[in-house]
Amino acid sequence: MPTTESPGSATGLKRDALGSRDLVFIVVSAAAPLMVMVGVAPLAIMIGGIGAPAAYVFAGITLAIFAVGFTTMSRHIDNVGAFYSYIAVGLGRTAGVIAALVALVSYNALQIGVYGLFGVAAESTFADVLHIDLPWWAYAVGAIAVVWFVGFRSVDFGAKLLAVLLTAETALLLVLAVAILVQGGAGIGFDSFAPAHLFVRPMTVILPTAFAAFMGFEATVIYRSETRDPRRTIPRATYAAVAILALTYAFIVWAIIQAFGAENAVGAATKDSVGMFFTASDHYVGTWFSTVMHLLIVTSVLASLVAFHNAVTRYSLAIADEGLLPPALAKVHPKTRAPYVAGLVQTALALVIVVGFALAKADPYSQLLIWVNTPGIFGILLLQVAAALSVVVYFRRRRTTEGIWRTVIAPVISAALMTIATVLAARNISFLTGTTGTVNAVLLWTIPATCLLGLGWATWLRLRHPAIFNAVAATCDTDSGDAAVAVVA
Repeated sequence: MPTTESPGSATGLKRDALGSRDLVFIVVSAAAPLMVMVGVAPLAIMIGGIGAPAAYVFAGITLAIFAVGFTTMSRHIDNVGAFYSYIAVGLGRTAGVIAALVALVSYNALQIGVYGLFGVAAESTFADVLHIDLPWWAYAVGAIAVVWFVGFRSVDFGAKLLAVLLTAETALLLVLAVAILVQGGAGIGFDSFAPAHLFVRPMTVILPTAFAAFMGFEATVIYRSETRDPRRTIPRATYAAVAILALTYAFIVWAIIQAFGAENAVGAATKDSVGMFFTASDHYVGTWFSTVMHLLIVTSVLASLVAFHNAVTRYSLAIADEGLLPPALAKVHPKTRAPYVAGLVQTALALVIVVGFALAKADPYSQLLIWVNTPGIFGILLLQVAAALSVVVYFRRRRTTEGIWRTVIAPVISAALMTIATVLAARNISFLTGTTGTVNAVLLWTIPATCLLGLGWATWLRLRHPAIFNAVAATCDTDSGDAAVAVVA
């Protein structure tokens, strides 16, 4: 099977292709930090106030605690199915089948919805900077082709490309922040972290968006078959990704507040949330810097699309590998060693949805991005909670050298905190979607409906195809982690 080929195999995924840095570049790129900062952070400031940086810190700490159990599990489960595999061995095959469907829906939703964002960003940037006037969908279709090509190439080619793009966007954010601080902003202070600005109800509204800003970090385990020394590399990369995102988000949001001053930042975000970062860059660096920022926003979103595309194709491969999807989806190209059939299917699905929204004259941002992405956010949060609980159940059934912090305390704490985040996201869904009524109801019930479909699928497999059902996660090496190696986080 492709996911378990020996290093010398010519048919499996490319073995030993990725190191810790490669994984960090891949999963941090999925989060699109520049786009999150420029496009979402001003809204967080507008709603949550100047305490917004702390929301990213809280989300980062929660996900770091989640990573404790998650990465411990990765040393015991020799499978690239990630959430699907962990939930199957922890909570049972039926839960695993449900998780497989939720993961496929969620990752596809997160990836495909972003084409709307890419179309909007590219349309605006190329019109303003290069005076090229094309509709958003033309850019989106072009991006679909580019993403397919990068995904078809070897995984290390994609990692190198994402490394360049991520380095550029991160450097740009840091240059802006440093320029603000060196010039003293509108007065440097740490009011953002004062209790009076942290423990207020508006902070609960923006907390789900802070968690959403980390989407994709958990994909480190998906690349297990392509990673050098995965038992060490995956934990290191996972912790590093969470730390980089949390510190970057908190620092940049705090810096942009200093640019306007604690007393004026909320007003500036309310007056012009879209242009808040550009106003700061014009003032503290120069108009040329804002032009560069516009261009790098486009590449930031493109990098996110590539990263999520690769995650979807490897999930599809892992699930097809166990018979839950057509076996063709598990095929790996003999030269590039990429799951090319899964890549073609995901590309075709993205093309159909993007063209469908374009023909319907739907808004690419408020409808394609928001409507398609929102169920994906809820799906990933649900999978994270289930994966954390799976860690507890899995290790309670087995003798292990892992400590209670890794196998019980950290997973339970993270499951509780992420459950709170999920409930808050559901209660404040209007903030995420910008709409009310039927649309929100449909978006909220998409993942529960997917779970019911998954339950029906699992029941059908158990009754009609017991051999396939009993093989779910059966190839996981569930005994290989008892002599756990030390991890340097």
